[in-house]
Amino acid sequence: MKDNFSTQAEGYAAYRPTYPPEMYDYLFSLLKHKDTAWDCATGNGQVARVLANQFRAVYATDISENQLKNALQLPNITYKVEPAEHAAVGDNSFDLITVAQAIHWFNFTLFYAEVKRTLKPDGLFAVIGYGLMYIDKKVDKAVHKLYEEILGKYWDPERRYIEEGYITIPFPFAEIVAPHFRIKTTWNFNQLIGYLNTWSSLQHYKRANDRNPLEYMFTELKEAWGNDAEKEVYFPILLRVGKQV
Repeated sequence: MKDNFSTQAEGYAAYRPTYPPEMYDYLFSLLKHKDTAWDCATGNGQVARVLANQFRAVYATDISENQLKNALQLPNITYKVEPAEHAAVGDNSFDLITVAQAIHWFNFTLFYAEVKRTLKPDGLFAVIGYGLMYIDKKVDKAVHKLYEEILGKYWDPERRYIEEGYITIPFPFAEIVAPHFRIKTTWNFNQLIGYLNTWSSLQHYKRANDRNPLEYMFTELKEAWGNDAEKEVYFPILLRVGKQV
């Protein structure tokens, strides 16, 4: 698994969007038991903290120690620096395993073997993610220019799985067709810039060119944003849910 997010861990905690309650409610409604959960590639613990309200114990892992330093500490969450492909737990340990906005970085074969080993027979596995946000026509056009024209070659090849809506990832589970959800939030212009700075492709560009590409796009983005103090922002949620075959 690649670690593309340690360098911007604080920005990730501050600017990345959060998933809506109705998505979690849907997942919880499918569970027979809510004793233990594993949030894999937990990052700053965004999902783990929600699971902690429902489960007796949450195991949350990530390869980035810097990300975990920004995670919310709760007594029933155990954070560990571990790769997705190896969890230091016994067989049949979890009622729910989640991986949010990260599975495209994994070795699918090794990770899925670990999911099948650690998931209880009646447990649930959920792959969660979100696509490119949409705000309004002018802002979207400027963001797409940054995304495609400037950063296009700096995206890791794994990004295509998100662009394809996670439909093309292997999924060797008994799939449950999930309803469509979306993230809705409100941003000011500084929050937009903060979020764009968390993109892994932007970090790759900075390392390759010793410049932040937002220097070239800032004026265009600002003009597209206009005089609105805040705008509504939407992210389409990507969700695959399954059980043991």
